[in-house]
Amino acid sequence: MSSTELAEGDAAPDFTMPASGGRSVSLKAMRGRPFLLYFYPKADTPGCTKQACALQEALPQLGRLKLDVIGVSKDKMPPIEKFAAKYNLTFPLASDATTGVAEAYGVWVEKSMYGRKYMGMERTSFLIDSAGRIARIWRKVKVAEHAGDVLAAAKSVT
Repeated sequence: MSSTELAEGDAAPDFTMPASGGRSVSLKAMRGRPFLLYFYPKADTPGCTKQACALQEALPQLGRLKLDVIGVSKDKMPPIEKFAAKYNLTFPLASDATTGVAEAYGVWVEKSMYGRKYMGMERTSFLIDSAGRIARIWRKVKVAEHAGDVLAAAKSVT
């Protein structure tokens, strides 16, 4: 299956990645619990920081809905650990340094800046239900509304 064909209702592609705080995250370990898998371009950059902090702020409400959050970037673990510590992010931030997971989810895409083309992470979130199916997809996430959108959608999968 081409990664760009992922749609709501599809089985979430499998993953296992190292994550902040010495953790490891995997689809298998999350089975039975709904969660948000969100991909962000780079740790400790303005948009990514706003998004992570908004999700951290929403964690108590998301927790009441039994929804976990996992952030994913191409960053290696040292900058991810530094980012998590700097902003007291308690949910796991995973390292997809080889971009295999991002490719499986169709979010490792060609981007363009100042006429230069390069491969990068597209800010995208997947709400995955307790059966491991994609319940909701947000492509090209708008950071300002995202935490609220996730909260609203989480009520329908928990």
